[in-house]
This record gives sequence, structure tokens and C-alpha cells, in this order.
Amino acid sequence: MSDDISNRRAFYLKCIYGLGGLISGALAVPAAVYLLFPPKLHEEAQWVEATDLTRLPVKVPQEIAFHENRVDGWKVTSEKTTAWVVKMSDTDVVAFGPQCTHLGCAYHWDEQKKYFLCPCHTSAFSIDGRVLSGPAPRPLDRYAVKLEGTKLLLGPIHRV
Repeated sequence: MSDDISNRRAFYLKCIYGLGGLISGALAVPAAVYLLFPPKLHEEAQWVEATDLTRLPVKVPQEIAFHENRVDGWKVTSEKTTAWVVKMSDTDVVAFGPQCTHLGCAYHWDEQKKYFLCPCHTSAFSIDGRVLSGPAPRPLDRYAVKLEGTKLLLGPIHRV
């Protein structure tokens, strides 16, 4: 009888240790992958198709909305963002980031005064992004621009 109990007890201990080992392995494998294999960084510039150049008038700033992918670790999120695009000529296009360089407020194009205006602190920027007045410390940030036929592609944003 005691032999039967010890065999049963040994069987239950083996089951408990086996289940504990399976649970530990199930938790350890994802943790090891997370710690030993960091996500790959995108070192190459991500180009996003923003608009068709034939729809843009010359020397009239247009606010363009487009989607770009943002990578945060393993998570890729598609975000809607905007850019102010100025078609200087058929082969020369400038795209500005949508935030004022003072405190990051949204600015707009003042058609009557012919300059970009940040309504929060009255920073003014010329059509080429230079600071005309106000507390803004530097010109508007610019997107990298690439033209493929009539398509306007925007890359990463750069400080000027």
C-alpha cells in the first residue's frame, strides 16, 4: 500500500514539475526573443507619395494631407499628417512641416498678406520658409522632396 502511494506521489510530482517547466519555457522564449533580438531600425528614408504635382498651382502654398508609417519597436502605425507644399516651378517643389518652429503650433497661409502666419505668437514666415517676424528662432522645417514623374514623394523632415 505504501508502495502504491509513493508511486502515485512520484507521478504527481513529475506532472507538477513538467507543467512548471512547460509554463516556464512558454514565458522564457518570448522574453529571450525580446531581450536578445531588438527590432530592426529603418535606416533608409521612408518615402511617401503625397500628391500629384499637376494639381498644384505655381507659387500658391497648399496644405496636403497624407499617410505615413511610424515604427515604434515592432509596432507599425499609419498616421495621417500634413505638409505645406509650394510648387516654385515645374521642377522645384518645397514641402514644409506643419508646425511652427517656436512652440510647435499649427500655422496657416495668409493669402492677403502672402506669408505663413502662426496665430498663437504671431510668427511670420515667407513663402520659402524664412522667418519674417515673431519669436520663431529658425526657418520652417522641411521635408525631403523627390519627384517621380508627376508624383511628389516626401521623405523625413529636416531642420533648416
